[in-house]
Amino acid sequence: MKVLIACEYSGVVRNEFLSLGHYAVSCDLLPTDIPGFHYKGDVRELLDDDWDLMIAHPPCTYLCNSGVRWLHSDPERWALMRDGSELFKTLLNSNIPKIAIENPIMHKYAKDIIGRGQDQLIQPWQFGHPEKKATCLWLKGLPKLEPTNNVKKHMDTLSKQEQQRLFYLPPSEDRWKIRSTTYSGIAKAMAEQWGQK
Repeated sequence: MKVLIACEYSGVVRNEFLSLGHYAVSCDLLPTDIPGFHYKGDVRELLDDDWDLMIAHPPCTYLCNSGVRWLHSDPERWALMRDGSELFKTLLNSNIPKIAIENPIMHKYAKDIIGRGQDQLIQPWQFGHPEKKATCLWLKGLPKLEPTNNVKKHMDTLSKQEQQRLFYLPPSEDRWKIRSTTYSGIAKAMAEQWGQK
């Protein structure tokens, strides 16, 4: 398959598809963290290149429900939210037969612009990572992602800080990058389950 991993600089999802023999390219405004097929630039420049599948991770800063209160305290964020929602909508409505778009739980203002809510909500603990981080998937032409390694029962022994490790990361220059990297178990499930022609 010809697979576009949109808005991914980490290379984690891209490399899972490559490992299964697919032609996979990541694309982001940032350079890739892991050397490989990567286009540094605006993903909209690649959308018409005859892809079989796109998995996209568009920026969530102005779309996620956890940050909705900032819209009401900083009026300048409304325009940024609209721009982010339009990018999301462009990706979702692109002419690619199979699409999955990943984002956190979204607020109602972004959903109104995009035109619909998510198709699925997944957690890292469904894919072998004993952590909580609700992740929503918008799907087109793809089935829901099936859990591969449910470790929820092991989480009772972990503290809240361990269960939500990414939320409790200390401030750092790379905190946002660490928090936005796809869990390897989820990336593997995407490649194995959606990497079928």
